[in-house]
Amino acid sequence: MIGVSDNLPEAAATDGFHAGESVDMATLLSRAYELGELIKQSALTAEYVYYKEQVDRDESVKSLSREFAKAKELFAECERFGRFHPSYNEALERVYEVQARLDGIEPVRKFKEAEQSVDSLLHEVALLIARSVSDSIKVPDNDPNPKGCGSGGSCSCGGGGCG
Repeated sequence: MIGVSDNLPEAAATDGFHAGESVDMATLLSRAYELGELIKQSALTAEYVYYKEQVDRDESVKSLSREFAKAKELFAECERFGRFHPSYNEALERVYEVQARLDGIEPVRKFKEAEQSVDSLLHEVALLIARSVSDSIKVPDNDPNPKGCGSGGSCSCGGGGCG
């Protein structure tokens, strides 16, 4: 997990609230805006923006992205009829092939890494905020692996969850 204090400017640690202090909604929203600004100024966000611009300017990425969209469209058409469609496997393989070519371009790879880092930072911040209110507040994330009851994980139902 990324350490929030390692990735945000030092101003984030100063001028905090004190336990038991009542805060009005305007102050709370103002502080949320300040937190957003701190995140925007972080090294992780700067890296994300840099690689997004690199990807947006790369002509080979644009060309492959168009090719990828066409491949996905063809696969979606085949998928409507299920895997028994005569072109289903061919269309699926084409999607994977174009995706692999896109992922082989360094700016795309770096952008995806930076995007994941920013996503992890935002999730950690949301988790810290939620846990400061209550341990039972659920915080969604982009992890495709299910969590909680019935997911096959080590969590037990009714025990407060895994987080």
